[in-house]
Amino acid sequence: MLDAKPVLTPIPSSASTIFLLSGSPLQNPTVYREVVGSLQYLSLTRPDVSFAVNKLSQFMRSPTDEHWILVKRILRYLVGTLQKGLLLHRDSSHNLHAFADQLHAFLDADWAGNRDDYSSTGAYLVYLGRNLISWSSKKQKTIARSSTEAEYRSVAATTAELCWVQSLLQELGVALSSSPVIYCDNIGATQLSSNPIFHSRMKHVAVDYHFIRDQVQFGQLRGAHVSSADQLADFLTKPLSTSTFQFVS
Repeated sequence: MLDAKPVLTPIPSSASTIFLLSGSPLQNPTVYREVVGSLQYLSLTRPDVSFAVNKLSQFMRSPTDEHWILVKRILRYLVGTLQKGLLLHRDSSHNLHAFADQLHAFLDADWAGNRDDYSSTGAYLVYLGRNLISWSSKKQKTIARSSTEAEYRSVAATTAELCWVQSLLQELGVALSSSPVIYCDNIGATQLSSNPIFHSRMKHVAVDYHFIRDQVQFGQLRGAHVSSADQLADFLTKPLSTSTFQFVS
């Protein structure tokens, strides 16, 4: 694949039409599993392929020829981006996205985006200043009954990650000037983090509710609404027609 023609995105925008049983089963699925397994390690340093790898990892049990075509597309994308990667700034005082908080995160969820079982994909990006230090794109374990619930479960996953990052920074002797902020583009999920009126409607997510509420009440976390246009985590929850994540050579 080193001489393959590069493509602009790791997965096509029509990838949502690829189902678990799309195509014909591969005669030898071992190669598919080996390549996708390697790509899982690559996604630890390449957030731009996180969604695609997460999607294709769901087909490991019975991969088909259509799934294999998508795997090769990721490799074609990587051929054209071998010399690009994340830039970590030594001085993080100036924020690239005009969000002044020292530690902050963007989160998103694609409600019922999986057409096989109607599960949702949750994702987050964690920044320290303007440096991206942590990210995730995962299929949610339970079926969400509303977009607010799907987003709120992403808030819970992001909160847990921020708690871990805070603990790590404290052990390293790094002091934060303010509480971390989570930016969510779902108004209902943002209000639910601090408004007890919504609790009676969301009893089935009570564990996540109380976990996040404790963080907010004790000043360990702040929730803020951000417009969908500024939601950086959007590219981790669904395929995009063009790459929105900027790397540097």
